[in-house]
Amino acid sequence: MNDAPPVKEPIVCSRCGKTAEELPLTWTCSVENGARHYLCEECARENIRSIEGRLDSSWW
Repeated sequence: MNDAPPVKEPIVCSRCGKTAEELPLTWTCSVENGARHYLCEECARENIRSIEGRLDSSWW
């Protein structure tokens, strides 16, 4: 019997690779092609117009 708690993967920013143990309130989450992507606060701020315009992330 395995009583060890499940290992949680860190949350990774899809743009810069910054990691966080828990999802910060200031990070942005999007779903593209059925996959969840996270953006740290800095990357979200740099790309806010593209995000709000719903451009595919490959364009920005």
